[in-house]
Amino acid sequence: MKKILILLIVVLTSNLAVAQFIKEKSINAQIGYGISVPNNSIDEIADRGFFAQGELVLKVTSWVEFRPYAGFILTSSNGKDLNNNPTDEKAESKAFLLGGKARVRAPIPWVAPYIEIGIGTSIGKFETFTAFDNIDKNGIIYHIPFSLGVELGKNNNVDLAFTYYFQPSVEQFVGAFAVGLTFPLKN
Repeated sequence: MKKILILLIVVLTSNLAVAQFIKEKSINAQIGYGISVPNNSIDEIADRGFFAQGELVLKVTSWVEFRPYAGFILTSSNGKDLNNNPTDEKAESKAFLLGGKARVRAPIPWVAPYIEIGIGTSIGKFETFTAFDNIDKNGIIYHIPFSLGVELGKNNNVDLAFTYYFQPSVEQFVGAFAVGLTFPLKN
């Protein structure tokens, strides 16, 4: 855990150094429909909620970006599975998300698909109650962010994505269908 926290601090403070390999900086703000899903479940459940995130975009080349991020996800159970049947199973998260990602994208104007992966930490309350797991945890856990998406527009400043945060220590993953806007920063 200490290694993860040290890596996270290095990633988040790296933007303070004036590095020559950063070509352009911008801010990305995302908002979306959040979900949380248990890794192991008898009933098919996906608890719903809200997702928001902000990223500092550090463009290295036209196809590689580093993205330190901060955001949050709030999901809660309605006591029903995906088929609208009652269930006792749930996977809820109320967490602050913090970390860093690397994005590889096709440098195409108007429609640029991308994939991103990284490492981060979730701080909050996590509940995973299924036939296989009984987890009720408060505190700090690590997560692995993974996203698939597309940047739209002449300058690729509109972002549509499926973004996920795998949280192995609480046997669930959270995610969102998110829409984002990117705003360039002056150098």
